[in-house]
Amino acid sequence: MKKAIQFGAGNIGRGFIGAILSENNYEVCFADINEIVISELNNKREYTVEVVGQKCKEIIIKNVCGVLSNGEEILEKIKEAEIITTAVGPNVLKIIAKTLATGLEKRKDVKEKKYLNIIACENMIKGTTALKEEIFKYLSEEAKDYVNQYVGFPDSAVDRIVPPMEKTSDILKVRVEEFNEWIVDKTQFKGEIPELKGMTLTDNLMAFIERKLFTLNTGHAITAYLGVEKGYRTIKESIEDKNIREIVLGAMKESGEVLIKRYGFDREKHYSYINKILGRFENPYLVDEVVRVGREPLRKLSFNDRLIKPLRGTLEYETKNENLILGIAAAFNYRNESDIQAVELEKKLNEKSFDEFFYEVTGLNDKNIEEKVFVKYKKAN
Repeated sequence: MKKAIQFGAGNIGRGFIGAILSENNYEVCFADINEIVISELNNKREYTVEVVGQKCKEIIIKNVCGVLSNGEEILEKIKEAEIITTAVGPNVLKIIAKTLATGLEKRKDVKEKKYLNIIACENMIKGTTALKEEIFKYLSEEAKDYVNQYVGFPDSAVDRIVPPMEKTSDILKVRVEEFNEWIVDKTQFKGEIPELKGMTLTDNLMAFIERKLFTLNTGHAITAYLGVEKGYRTIKESIEDKNIREIVLGAMKESGEVLIKRYGFDREKHYSYINKILGRFENPYLVDEVVRVGREPLRKLSFNDRLIKPLRGTLEYETKNENLILGIAAAFNYRNESDIQAVELEKKLNEKSFDEFFYEVTGLNDKNIEEKVFVKYKKAN
């Protein structure tokens, strides 16, 4: 069988990327520091994925094994692999980079001519590019030449919610939502591009990165902030409120208009995508609390994040933005004593004028927009 390594044997690694590779006839070796999970993978050589949504089902993922990511055995696995994926979290990429570099040095030493592609499947923009930069810090000059010839580093965008599970004796079982999207930049592969069911190839990855940011992330955040204002606990409860749903749908259509004009997306197909996102918010199996989704409001209100970036697009293309403004005002009104950024936000609003703080947080120097946000913000207080 073709050999793959999945760094990260957590819920996303097992429930999403590792499962796709296995279902495409790869032998998947999970690399992780969790000795209990690695031992169980080697004992069972399979695990269960529970898919929840309109159609619930269980899938058995076979042909799997495990190896400690900080041991020697992983280096031999890297020598044999045809594809390596990660789902470890952006901050851990720096940690695994040294191991990957050592493994690539060994491939160079044995003169391995088989192409290898490494894909970081993280919730970050250009995660693979960032991982490549970290790997190259540890490579010899000779190994850099070898890697540039034989190793590809395609960037990707991933999207799948993994809801919490009740405690079970089966530590490998994982629950995932029906929806999943793994989009990979086909221009960055080395050698023959693998045709994997469940992986979508594109030559314009940024379009899909912004589609997710402007739709899922924007809609999710606005649902959370409006839900907090009305005293709801979960995203599902919030989106079932007719007024909140109307605003969230309106905001996603406003951000969608930016995408349609910027990337030429088909309007009907994009509206279908919006409806899929709303369906995910309504999924009864996804118990997602508004305080989790709304956490770190200062980051979410920053210049290039999910609230201000689509708003800037509406200014660029001179399109509607009334619902986005309502969502941004709700974000400024977010209060949560257990959230450091929410506490900071409230403190700054008490210390500074709104217009001064608005520019400081968003980086947006637009008096007209600031005044519209302020009116909605004051109305909610």
